[in-house]
Amino acid sequence: MIRLRRTDLPPAVAAHLKTYTREIEKAAASKRKVKAANLWAHSTVRRHVREGLLATLAEMAPGHQRCMYCGDSQGTDIDHFEPKSLAPARTFEWLNHLLACAYCNSNQKRNAFPRSGEDGSPLLVDPTLQDPLSHLRLVLPLCTYKGLTPQGEACIDVFGLNSRGVLVNGRRTAYGTAKQSIELWRIATDRGQHDKAAEVVRVAWNRPLADVLAAMFHQSDHPAADLLFDGEEETLGLLRDQELREAFLSRT
Repeated sequence: MIRLRRTDLPPAVAAHLKTYTREIEKAAASKRKVKAANLWAHSTVRRHVREGLLATLAEMAPGHQRCMYCGDSQGTDIDHFEPKSLAPARTFEWLNHLLACAYCNSNQKRNAFPRSGEDGSPLLVDPTLQDPLSHLRLVLPLCTYKGLTPQGEACIDVFGLNSRGVLVNGRRTAYGTAKQSIELWRIATDRGQHDKAAEVVRVAWNRPLADVLAAMFHQSDHPAADLLFDGEEETLGLLRDQELREAFLSRT
């Protein structure tokens, strides 16, 4: 996961969401769950909101419409961050919608929504509200995640961030590709090929698993960076290059 900025919905879509939310709130508390499920599944209702929701979420998503949870597969599903079965009144709340791939949505997360045993706060990270880098550390070059907080641990568990081999192997490839990208940027910039350098940056962030690149920059600024990048001194030097950092991080 990487930090994302939530944008505004088209006014017509936002108005429809408010209308359907009011319909749910009018229902008796015991009937809201069924009411919300029926409304969300209704063809007319979905026609009013689905296209606008997907289009806006796709603009917010990393890369080319990547899943906001795993960052690997294409985001095809509108996920309710707090499941509608647990919070029916939030079924049509814009702040409760994220873009997920079918696997994360239907196989991993489903209706899971762990909460803190101390204060009841959500344990999953919403990347539009929180910076995942504060909760998850990517162990390089193993490319597995370590939870820094209970929220980070919950994300690793619910989304299978370390147990899904395709994600771990994909991150290893992404790590190698990211190192090549920053090297290519430095070469192109030194040669005065600024258009080529800009294209390197664009392509680097549009690849799947852009969380690897984000983690690399984040960790290069860590007090223990020399240990985190042990044996990768050349890469660390590039990641600390101020000109390079500005070029890559101005897009995030």
